[in-house]
Amino acid sequence: MDSVRPAVRIDKWLWAARFFKTRALAGRACALGRIQVNGQFVKPARDVHIGDMLHIANDSGDFDIEVLGLSETRGPAAVAKALYSETDASRELRLKVAAERKAMMQFEQLPAGRPSKRDRRHIIQFRGRG
Repeated sequence: MDSVRPAVRIDKWLWAARFFKTRALAGRACALGRIQVNGQFVKPARDVHIGDMLHIANDSGDFDIEVLGLSETRGPAAVAKALYSETDASRELRLKVAAERKAMMQFEQLPAGRPSKRDRRHIIQFRGRG
């Protein structure tokens, strides 16, 4: 008889660990190939086990994490944080990318205000509606 390892669906776990706001978004990320378990792309119904290594690409950045606990319910952020451990390399890379993004914002030229009537005409002409 096989020993049964506890498992949870990957979309439920990602939602419970607060990587995505809804389970539907977590499932869509799996379907789009943004989630890897032990180096393999997965479908939303794939089970995740304690000790699995996950690579998660979402709006917050790319995470490389190890699963430390399982949960099917979404709880407080402190409980969700206890479900995984992020690798040091992943954390450093995310912080570096965030710092670069913040530095680039200093060089962006934002418009001074609303476009003038002449500017609006140029915008409309550029878009091909006029």
